[in-house]
Amino acid sequence: MLNWDEPLTPQAPRAPEPSLDTSAISTDPGMIPPIPQDILAETPPESLLIVKTPVIAKTPVIAKTPDAVPVSAKPINPDDKRVVNGLTDINQLAPFKYPWAWEYFLNANKNHWTPLDINMTQDVHDFQHKLTLEERHVYENVLSYLTTSDIMAMRNIGLAVMEKMTAPELQIYQARQVYEEAMHTWTYQHCIETIGLDQGEIYNRYRVVPEIHHKIQMCNQRLDSVLRPGIDLTDRDELENFVMAYTFFAGVFEGTWFYNGFSPIFALQRRGLMKGTSEQLQYIMRDEVLHASFGIRVCNQIVLEENIKLDPKMIQQMWEEAEAAETQYAHFLLPDPILGYSAKDHIAQFRFIANRRANKLHHKIPFPGAENALPWLDEQANLKKEKNFFETRVTEYQTGGALNWD
Repeated sequence: MLNWDEPLTPQAPRAPEPSLDTSAISTDPGMIPPIPQDILAETPPESLLIVKTPVIAKTPVIAKTPDAVPVSAKPINPDDKRVVNGLTDINQLAPFKYPWAWEYFLNANKNHWTPLDINMTQDVHDFQHKLTLEERHVYENVLSYLTTSDIMAMRNIGLAVMEKMTAPELQIYQARQVYEEAMHTWTYQHCIETIGLDQGEIYNRYRVVPEIHHKIQMCNQRLDSVLRPGIDLTDRDELENFVMAYTFFAGVFEGTWFYNGFSPIFALQRRGLMKGTSEQLQYIMRDEVLHASFGIRVCNQIVLEENIKLDPKMIQQMWEEAEAAETQYAHFLLPDPILGYSAKDHIAQFRFIANRRANKLHHKIPFPGAENALPWLDEQANLKKEKNFFETRVTEYQTGGALNWD
């Protein structure tokens, strides 16, 4: 039997209730039960107020069911739907205007997993006995940055973006995205706890490490600008600010910083180290690629529907500020190279991925001439195989195996 107060705790058997002695209870329907003589003897007279309370019979009130209100609503025309500022019924899913949004939702469900599915035993041994001090520094700070970032990604979609969508097929995928961001946060916490790191110290680094704090603050500024109450997206300035904020989160934050943020751990995986953590990040990478791709497509759709002309100088400034923050972070993360990976590689790869995301957003390429510094990354991060890249466990990865990185 369920315990409704503590639903995860089985309810203990209830002890039988003692029988009630009714011999002293008055049967006079017009009187309250008499006070026993022993209580009267011990109670000061001035504290007693005995009132004879008549029982008043009440006529039961029968609520009248209101008559159904006739309606003359017309069927939804999908052509009338809009990403934002739509006037159609948000509760009616189909017919779709954006069938691609529903496809994103279906594909996202093919990548279902939990961090408990992956064996982390070898990672504990690697961290304690194989990683150098420099490699431990990389591992700890990557997790510190990512766990804070995914909470912000969850808040952005769940609180700032989703409620502004006026087509339900868009909201349904974003609801799945909120769940996935929570799953990612669980994954980082699981890695931190399994390895035995000081959770309080790791989780607080974004507050005390300037290079991590700077990136988080850039995100907070964008998020706060669209979390203000009473935002009216029919106002052109507000709408353009919303699109710029969503563009930042889709193109820079998830599309580039996240994608690039996993690379140091994958560099360890290439050498056979921290394979469990890396497999966790492979699953997260698949989610994040869909998140970025979906967000970019939504931003492009809003620009098209609302005939928005974003300022090219503001866009270029966004990319350059993101590069500056990533450069500072890379030099903090990798003051000296580790085997197979350096700050130079990290920065060069950021520029290369940024160009790919900007191209999808129809922006001018922000970093002309940037080259792929990590040609092994796409193959290693992909799960299109019956065993994962370093065979950490045998699994069939048929579902979701044909995702497009862009």
